[in-house]
Amino acid sequence: MDYFKGFFGGLLGIMMAVLPVIILWQVLTGGLVFDMNVIQNIGDLVTMFGNGGFVGLVTLVIVMSFFIKE
Repeated sequence: MDYFKGFFGGLLGIMMAVLPVIILWQVLTGGLVFDMNVIQNIGDLVTMFGNGGFVGLVTLVIVMSFFIKE
């Protein structure tokens, strides 16, 4: 189980390192990377949490707990 936990932790680390580069590329060039509109997807996610009211806030806290290391 530790092997899988380490593998997915490393994979998540790589994705979190690549995401700012993709966002910067999209801002600077205006082009899509891999046919993904990252900035629009992040904006849609924030809007979804904002429109959810209290449920959106609770969901945001749960999602953020996955990214916070203690």
